[in-house]
Amino acid sequence: MFQLSPNIDLLFAEAGESAADRVRAAAAAGFNAVEMWGPTGKDIPALKAALEETGVQLTAQLAEPRMQFMIPPRNHEPFYEGLDAGVKVAQQLGCPRMVVGSGTGFGGRKRQDQLDELIEIFTRGVAHIEGSGITLILEPVNVRVDHPGALLDRTSEAVYIARGVDSPNFGVLYDLYHSTVEGENVAAELANAGDLIRYVQIADTPGRGEPGSGSIDWVARLADLRTSGYSGPIGLEYYPTIDSAKSVRYIQELVAGR
Repeated sequence: MFQLSPNIDLLFAEAGESAADRVRAAAAAGFNAVEMWGPTGKDIPALKAALEETGVQLTAQLAEPRMQFMIPPRNHEPFYEGLDAGVKVAQQLGCPRMVVGSGTGFGGRKRQDQLDELIEIFTRGVAHIEGSGITLILEPVNVRVDHPGALLDRTSEAVYIARGVDSPNFGVLYDLYHSTVEGENVAAELANAGDLIRYVQIADTPGRGEPGSGSIDWVARLADLRTSGYSGPIGLEYYPTIDSAKSVRYIQELVAGR
């Protein structure tokens, strides 16, 4: 059974602005894991206390700052400095994964050159945090609705970069929502990626709401994930259209086989 991990920046807002209170609300709704976006603006000691109090695991957090790697003057040092800060927070919170992105593509350079530069950047990034126990996961995002201009919008290209980095501490975040918006074949993308998929996120489409609010066949897509061999956490990164505790029930029931 998959471990579902609601995003506390989007879900359980009914509990208030505090990340710690949202963790408690997630635990009350039956979850033993949560994910979040970046740590900026969060009371980290209070969040740590809530995670320990509830026994909830933090499965993923964003690396900060969100970088524009390809835009001149292409100074990547803030990225590596941000990794240092992010690792410290992740270790405090017991979070094993940090999400990285490609930033915006640069129209003045060949796409292949930019993908190859990302391999160099992330290879250095993995070496920079070696021994931390943290895995970097690269997220391709859709450019049709949510992230126009992003360089990395294809799962296969994220897989290409992960193969180039070639480290057990680097992999791909497969976001089924982004993949579906881009018109990808989910089963084919998962088969091509193999064990490079280190984390999964979901939302329905259209609208990026909770599973069941759109047109995705969730029974089939969960079957695709199982067939692919993926058995890790699934982040619930959606904008709930109803009360958070109600919005999670459909996917909870599907995962539980009810």
